[in-house]
Amino acid sequence: MDSSLLLLGIRGTHISSEEAKMFRVLQPAGYILFSRNIESAEQVRQLTDELRSYSEEEPILAIDQEGGRVSRTASIAPALPSAAAFSANPNTEMLARAGDVTAEMLQLLGLNLNFAPVLDIDHFPDSQNALRQRCWGRNSQDILDRAGLWNRWARKRGMASCGKHFPACGRAMIDPHDDLPFSEARQEEMMKDDVIPYTALMPELDAVMLAHVMYPSIDPEYPASLSKRIVTDWLREQLGFEKHLVLTDDLDMGAIVKRYGAAEAAKLAIAAGNDLAMICHHTENAHEAAKAISELSDDFLETSHKRLKAFRKKLIFPPAFSEQRWQSITQRIQEIREAIPEPQVLNSQSIVTRY
Repeated sequence: MDSSLLLLGIRGTHISSEEAKMFRVLQPAGYILFSRNIESAEQVRQLTDELRSYSEEEPILAIDQEGGRVSRTASIAPALPSAAAFSANPNTEMLARAGDVTAEMLQLLGLNLNFAPVLDIDHFPDSQNALRQRCWGRNSQDILDRAGLWNRWARKRGMASCGKHFPACGRAMIDPHDDLPFSEARQEEMMKDDVIPYTALMPELDAVMLAHVMYPSIDPEYPASLSKRIVTDWLREQLGFEKHLVLTDDLDMGAIVKRYGAAEAAKLAIAAGNDLAMICHHTENAHEAAKAISELSDDFLETSHKRLKAFRKKLIFPPAFSEQRWQSITQRIQEIREAIPEPQVLNSQSIVTRY
């Protein structure tokens, strides 16, 4: 059973005895936190310290902390401006400060990987495709400039980053949290704009997350996250991301669970060339997913294990927690919020906000 290529969610603000037993046995690659796991800064740090204690190797401790409505710490700290806010007011000094303070905040909470920046082009700003307020612009150059600067300053603090959602979740017209989107975009078309931020920022990205979007012109059978043609043939071999950590988006999203079981999806994801399969909510399926992954050849799995080992070397151990330092961070966030107001946009009903 190979559970070392799974990234798992946590049920609540504290780890149950059942979860603790499962994590000690499975030894997953790491964990992802959501709003449901966050009660106070000190509690989050205790949670991440406890998760570390279960692991034989330094675990990945991840979060989606983009700013705006995708700020998992919104209950304990002000939310930094969204990508849309910075797009409307591209103040480079404030943008750099936002990347810096995001990394400092997450490190103090004991986290070491941020699933950001979003590199999707906002092709359909009026669609309920989960991306409202989350995109840095409507062309590749704006995204490269703004997301690149934000990412650069976050990584200067030592926070590992993850570009998402390859190749082009911005081409989706519906929300993959609900069901599987289809896009008729062709590979040649996406190479001209959607993929440019990935290739240009390649040296400054530690990981890449795949989109749960179907591109029939490239692979008529599988969505991008489960497609060997997209993950291995395109992202890794054609574009050169052979050394980056590559992972799926949450396999519990409607786009996947309505078509595949957890075990099948996890196996397909790793077989496609992903290094990690992410199960954020129904972690009771982790054992079956691990068994399915183990059916793949040892030589095949070893490649992902090597990439994961190399990735772990980048992870920085967190500083000692200090309430005084936490208050200083929240004050700096508030100053940035006051300088960069949020644009008036229609409220999105995407589940991503409620995670």
